[in-house]
Amino acid sequence: MSEESRTTNRPLPVERHPMQGTCPRCAAEELRGYPVNSEGGWFDVVKCQSCLLSVSRDRGPRLGPIRLLSDLL
Repeated sequence: MSEESRTTNRPLPVERHPMQGTCPRCAAEELRGYPVNSEGGWFDVVKCQSCLLSVSRDRGPRLGPIRLLSDLL
């Protein structure tokens, strides 16, 4: 296998949506919502970008950011 065909360790970009509100821990107004994958599967989280406190964490779609047409039925 050639060196060019191997995958690299580049990070995958995740779109972080600005959310309304302030952080209950540090009072920063830098809340962002985005999907995360953890030991329990995919979750939609809202986190403070200053202190990384999870303000909310809800069960996300089973495949995370991948949307299947069958999920829309």
